[in-house]
Amino acid sequence: MIRLRRFAPAVGLAVLAVIALAPAARAEKETFTFDKPHTEFGFKVRHFVSKVGGRFTKFDGTIELDRANPATSTVKLKIDAASIDTGNPTRDKHLNSADFFDTAKFPEITFNSTKVAAKSKDVYDVTGDLTIRGVTKTVALTVTANGFAGDGRGGQKTGFDVAGKINRKDFGVSWNNIADGNAMLSDEVDLLITVEANKKKADTPAAPATK
Repeated sequence: MIRLRRFAPAVGLAVLAVIALAPAARAEKETFTFDKPHTEFGFKVRHFVSKVGGRFTKFDGTIELDRANPATSTVKLKIDAASIDTGNPTRDKHLNSADFFDTAKFPEITFNSTKVAAKSKDVYDVTGDLTIRGVTKTVALTVTANGFAGDGRGGQKTGFDVAGKINRKDFGVSWNNIADGNAMLSDEVDLLITVEANKKKADTPAAPATK
């Protein structure tokens, strides 16, 4: 009995050492899908001396989120280019034409993230491949994480504010008009995006077949 008591502390320390040296369990990524009624993909472009805004109303997006290591998180987005809405049907028709998005030939706008880097607390630089009008370019977006919340039905939500700028000419969207020596439209486009996403619920295992 005396011997066991004498060696017990050493055994305990050995166990603690093994636990400390063991690799940490790998965190599982959580899948969140965009909550469409509470998500907006907006943009603004300078028109002469002010800015005119618009948005896309049809889209799908998925976030693979790693809370423990956000740098490994990814986001995929697909937008129906023809769903552009600026509040002016005549202008929207022009934007759908070959002068701009040419949605008959290029119906989708896509974004696939390639890198996530922490910028400050809850703020990240997200780099990815943006494809518009069949042209893919690397773009950088500033993403602010707004935390998590229950949805009142047993589910969970997360949200983000996203900002960035792109040059539309990089994607072949180059139409413009000159009036009195002034360009009607700027080449630079401001991206103003708000995302609310719902955590995907685990699939319920199928019940065993009965004989």
